[in-house]
Order: sequence, then C-alpha cells, then structure tokens
Amino acid sequence: MKFELMASMMCANYGNLEKEVRDLEEGGIDSFHIDIMDGRYVPNFAMSLNDMRYIASATKKPLDVHLMVEHPNNSIGLFLKNLRKGDTVYIHPEAEYHPSTTLQAIIDAGMVPGIAINPGTSVEMVMEMLRIVKKVLVMSVNPGNAGQMYLPYVGNKIKKLLTMKQEMDFELYWDGACSADRIREFAPEGVKGFVLGTTLLFGKNRPYEEIIQEIRNLKF
Repeated sequence: MKFELMASMMCANYGNLEKEVRDLEEGGIDSFHIDIMDGRYVPNFAMSLNDMRYIASATKKPLDVHLMVEHPNNSIGLFLKNLRKGDTVYIHPEAEYHPSTTLQAIIDAGMVPGIAINPGTSVEMVMEMLRIVKKVLVMSVNPGNAGQMYLPYVGNKIKKLLTMKQEMDFELYWDGACSADRIREFAPEGVKGFVLGTTLLFGKNRPYEEIIQEIRNLKF
C-alpha cells in the first residue's frame, strides 16, 4: 500500500541538521514537515523562518510548512518567497480573520494550499475552506508540543472527512502521535500521508532508512 511519510523536523537533532536532512532524504522520506510556532497561537516556540530556509536549500524533497501562528496573512510573504513552487503551506483557519485571503496568496505563489484542523475544531467550522484547499492536515493531538497522547475522538472526524475528500478534491494527512497502529488503521481508509515524530521516527538510535523501510513494509 502506498502512502506518504513526512519527517517532523522539530524533532530532529539540531546539533547536526545538515546530517539529519541528508540521512532522512537517503532513508527514503517523502517530504520535510516544518512546524513554525509563534508562542501566541500555540504556547510554544518552534522552528523559525531561517530553519525553513536552510532545509529548503539542503534538499530537493518537498517541504510541508505548518504555520501555527496568529494572523499568518501578515507574514505569509516572508515564507512564500523562501519556498519552491509545489511546496505545501498549511494555515489554521481560526488564526486568521479572512483565511481565504491567505490561502489565495499561497495559491498565487504556486504553492499547495492546506489547512490544519485542531482536535477541538469541527468539520463544519472549516467546510468552506475544504472547497479551496488541496490538503487537510488533521491534528490528532493539541498543537504546540511533540510527544503528546493521541486523542481517540479525532478518528471520527477523519472518517467524516474521508467521505468528503473526493467530492471536494482534497487529500487527507495525519499529524500527531503517529504510531504503526494508526497507519495500519487509516492508510487503507484513504489517509494519504503521515507526519512522523518521536513516536515512530526520531530518537530511536537506529538508522532512518531502517525505520522508514519498516513502516513502508507494515502488514495491513
């Protein structure tokens, strides 16, 4: 079964980021997931514009940029000018007065528009955005920190979105507490990609290539 794997780079070893990018790329990762946090929309600071810029320069693989920031339209230009056409940018609809304006800027720059949906955000709240975006990133944990527990009720939201994705022309992605069991359950249902963090990929003292191959060889 084919599904995409994205490396959550906020979990990487920043003592040697160049090696981390190279090892993940050689290990077969599909894209690099960049979590930008401003300490306001979420109670944490994470990756920066400079981190994103460096990773973009160090790999030809696509970037998935997840903006966990208040009013992303105020700074979206800074991010877009440092990305490549075809990279993905996710925003949180609740973080912006007029999210469709921000999504249109992403589209106009040649990027893939996406929204991220928090555990406490209903499908109904983002219904109109689903008609604009190409990717929907469903948070199975509250945003802001790595290593959190999976919130089981999010599974029902994913199943609801799976019934809508063909009609509205978007793909569904999983972010947070991504275990092998979650991939086994939701990849066959139609979730296209999974963001890998500390649950499966990072901090295991094993080669990334070995771990990624094990994930791709999961039995369904």
